[in-house]
Amino acid sequence: MKYSDRIADWLVELGYTHCFYVGGGNIMHLLESLSRRLDCRAVIHEVAAGIAAEYFNESGHGGKALALVTAGPGLTNVVTALGGAWLESRELLLIGGQVKTTDLSRGTLRQRGIQEIDGVAVAKPLCKASVLVDTPLPFAAFAALVHSAGEPRKGPVFLEIPLDVQARDVDFVDEPVTWSAPTRVAEPDLTRVAAMARAARRPLLLLGGGVSRQVARNLAARLTASGLPVATTWNAADRVDASSPCYVGRPNTWGQRSANLVLQQADLLIALGTRLGMQQTGFNWQAFVSNGKVVQVDIDPAELTKGHPRVDLALCGDADDMLARLLGADLGDHRAWLAYARNVRAAIPAVEDVNRTGEGYISPYVFAEHLSDLCCANDVVIPCSSGGAFTVMMQTFRQKSGQIIVTNKGLAAMGYGLSGAIGAAFAHPDRRVVLIEGDGGFAQNLQEIGTAAINNLNLKMFIFDDAGYASIRMTQRTYFQGRYVGCDRSTGLGLPDWDKLFAVWNVPMLRLGPGFEQQAVFHACFNAPGPAAFVVSIDPAQTYLPKIASRITAGGAMESNPLHRMTPELDAELLGRIGLYLPD
Repeated sequence: MKYSDRIADWLVELGYTHCFYVGGGNIMHLLESLSRRLDCRAVIHEVAAGIAAEYFNESGHGGKALALVTAGPGLTNVVTALGGAWLESRELLLIGGQVKTTDLSRGTLRQRGIQEIDGVAVAKPLCKASVLVDTPLPFAAFAALVHSAGEPRKGPVFLEIPLDVQARDVDFVDEPVTWSAPTRVAEPDLTRVAAMARAARRPLLLLGGGVSRQVARNLAARLTASGLPVATTWNAADRVDASSPCYVGRPNTWGQRSANLVLQQADLLIALGTRLGMQQTGFNWQAFVSNGKVVQVDIDPAELTKGHPRVDLALCGDADDMLARLLGADLGDHRAWLAYARNVRAAIPAVEDVNRTGEGYISPYVFAEHLSDLCCANDVVIPCSSGGAFTVMMQTFRQKSGQIIVTNKGLAAMGYGLSGAIGAAFAHPDRRVVLIEGDGGFAQNLQEIGTAAINNLNLKMFIFDDAGYASIRMTQRTYFQGRYVGCDRSTGLGLPDWDKLFAVWNVPMLRLGPGFEQQAVFHACFNAPGPAAFVVSIDPAQTYLPKIASRITAGGAMESNPLHRMTPELDAELLGRIGLYLPD
């Protein structure tokens, strides 16, 4: 049997159902074989293949998707997707072609074969495994590499397969393989955490992306019954319904003010399945939960010993298992603290009256609030990955139980949203996928409108049209006295005419302003099957508050406020009522 045929059979056995690809000569055998076994979907650019596969897997289809790219530029084009999946601990199998083994330079020349580049070396820093398969691997070795993308801490795996190896005739006898069970937190450590929760006056449970959707939903009633306030990271935004009695929001450097205030008043933080990176703790991580103890449970020992933030009890183990067992323990009675935390939430509206929006434009915060009401529990929501559109959604959107929300904040790359939404749409053809992206970010991968159109995906694309890069413009206004450089059309940024663009692919498009949520034509388009675009008119001078303020010190360094001190500051009387336990 041809090796590429055997690989296709093995991938099916390992749970793969889909492949996103851009065709190329150095993957011709692989593409032909995979197209007979998997649902293979062409995209325009290789980075879209990688991102779509990542979001397909992360959105929980049940099957798995891989990305297939050719040698040389095929591999270099997909590197951004590798970086995103690496930083967010997402499962991503990337299979790449390569020139024939006889044409490999193997480091002696810059290039021997046509389109040859050392893809393994390029991909290695961003992968759990990056391997040149210059001799056919048997099933056990192949399966072990593929499986490593999903266990224990997920991440990309890159297999580079030369053209002649793909075509080689092989005769393997497949042997069964077994996988090790996830690491469990030891019972004495679980007992210790439960005792810490009982002893604490103000404990807070923080769920990260390492807690799976299924487990969080299965445990929803027990979460509520525990009486503990529950917050989520952005990667776990869909783990708890926004209306749940135990939910207190999404704390973050660019997070919800009320959630930051609750977090900073905790005397015990139990963080499950989150690496507690600086976006979560704030750049001033020394002030993170400074009046309390921090318990961190993570599958990666390196994240437990990195030195920031301060962690009082670091436990290596599976977050799903730890959450289930913890909720079976006696955690004490914390009803008074939960009521206080809910009062903090109630005292600060999701849309604060602190921003400036010009006449004729819609506030992005008001838009996100309306979108929360318009989206149903079966929707998949993709709030892009960077910029004003992203932070507005994560500060304002009210998630519903059953929704799937996927983003990629670690790399925070512009242009991620559309490709990710395409992957999610293929994963869930029975659901509506709702994408929210800034105009600058959307422009970086707008060629994939064609992928959405040719496949008639039920994808609703909302583009915040503020004539440029809102976040960059705000930074230049804040720190450089409004000396704008390359952030909008007037400073040389060549954005498209949005009112004309989507007609190229025959995709319906509407421009939205204030009152859009009451327009029948909008509802008809939003609820109709197939792709549609909505260009949201945002004031180029729109402000984005509240935020963590930073200063440039005399030495040129940046100094940031702790999470509870967002700008603009709260009224002193209000802060006195809802900040009783804040650090001095």
